[in-house]
Amino acid sequence: MKITIIGGSGFVGTRLLKLLEESSCTLQNIDKRQSLSYPKITTVANVLDKEKLVSSLAGTDVVVLLAAEHRDDVSPVSLYYDVNVGGMRNTLKAMEANGIKRIVFTSSVAVYGLNKKCPDENHPADPFNHYGKSKWEAEQVLQKWYQTHSDWNINIIRPTVIFGEHNRGNVYNLLRQISSGKFLMVGNGNNKKSMAYVGNIVAFLEFLITEKTAGYNVYNYVDQPDFTMNELVEHVSKVLKIHIPTTHFPLWLGMSGGYCFDLLAFLSRRKQTISSVRVKKFCATTQFSGEKMLQSGFKAPYTLGEGLAKTLEFEFYN
Repeated sequence: MKITIIGGSGFVGTRLLKLLEESSCTLQNIDKRQSLSYPKITTVANVLDKEKLVSSLAGTDVVVLLAAEHRDDVSPVSLYYDVNVGGMRNTLKAMEANGIKRIVFTSSVAVYGLNKKCPDENHPADPFNHYGKSKWEAEQVLQKWYQTHSDWNINIIRPTVIFGEHNRGNVYNLLRQISSGKFLMVGNGNNKKSMAYVGNIVAFLEFLITEKTAGYNVYNYVDQPDFTMNELVEHVSKVLKIHIPTTHFPLWLGMSGGYCFDLLAFLSRRKQTISSVRVKKFCATTQFSGEKMLQSGFKAPYTLGEGLAKTLEFEFYN
């Protein structure tokens, strides 16, 4: 079987290629950037170039579409829709031209929007930002496509925030702040945060490729059980063998400090590391249901605690 990963030069794609190279599959990576880890199997091409996609996908059996614009500061915002939605359309047309009928697509829990109570896969979509909106539009393109291509196999994964070794995203920044010893806990710390370790994400993608070979399937991905912020701080302290102050500051005091930084950012015209929005997000419960994934037969190779420990030891201990 030949598996082509579109957008495989990044964080998740590199880990997925590393996992899949242990199998007997033939692998190909298509990305606008050359892969530092897998240059020999990488075709440099943009998902917006339909003709290049058509020629590059020849002989492929399964497509894994990871390519996306996902940063918070993408400009112009039309790029979200050009890449995430237009790239989906180009991929489907290139697949059809090559007789390929299997695709695994990485969407996002961002399609649910903010402040939802542990939404499952049947929860109405309500994205609040351009990233979430463009991911939902891409899913709608897939839904419409399946109506006229019922013999296709379409698998969609909606992961929560992903962390792991070599990633410099939101979870890394939070872990770095906690481990620095300068961490301030705002609120009671009982709010829970859904997270996903990259080692489990790529294992689930492999599971979808090998086990879910028919129909249209949508799965949230969350490593469960979720940690509270108190449990997360305790885990970081245990893994790194350091004492982390556990003084709790009331939400009103934290928000007041956030508003002060908002004012400073406005007056200085410079972004600050702290803001009222970030304080509010920190204190919010952000949970998503992973029940359907748990019932699929998939067994995560790592617990959430093990994934965090591997990341902490790699980034801050060794």
